[in-house]
Amino acid sequence: MRVVVTEFISLDGVVQAPGGPEEDTDGGFAHGGWSHPFFDPEVLGGAFAAGLEKAEALLYGRRTYLTMAAAWPERAGDPFADRLNSLRKYVVSDTLGDEDLTWDNTVRVPGAQALDKVRELRAADGGDLTMMGSPTLVRALIAADLVDELQLVVMPVMLGGGKSVFPADGALRTWELVSSVTARTGAQINVFRPVRGPRD
Repeated sequence: MRVVVTEFISLDGVVQAPGGPEEDTDGGFAHGGWSHPFFDPEVLGGAFAAGLEKAEALLYGRRTYLTMAAAWPERAGDPFADRLNSLRKYVVSDTLGDEDLTWDNTVRVPGAQALDKVRELRAADGGDLTMMGSPTLVRALIAADLVDELQLVVMPVMLGGGKSVFPADGALRTWELVSSVTARTGAQINVFRPVRGPRD
């Protein structure tokens, strides 16, 4: 399986709370919902739908999982929602209990086991292991060289600070731009793959 990460990201590299005001206010973040003015249903929506068709499972951190689990099950009947709801979900958390795993087909992965679980899934046959949001988890996966594709949906806005998916460990990592498309709103979908040797 390939690990494919999609992030709404600002010009200054912030991925925090693109969807709504209360999504993630950590650190006093006050710009929740910043992606909405730049969302183009045709270009961005089409890219998300195409990506979901390649997905075999979804991977989330706790906060993103809870946000998604609260939103998508009630949208049954929409083809995108039905596809999302039907997929296996993995949520990395040390605090969620079984009663919190309300979204169908969810498996909890303890934090200490997350990297090993992703390595196991990457070694298995199948489609993509798709991620959205979950900046802490994405940062750890990039640092461990476990991300196979990074889809950055760059919005033409600066937020002045907030959470990032990029490791701050001083390591040099080279990525190849494999495609880029610009929406009429000024948003860009830039798809990168890491430059590395053949996988073991």
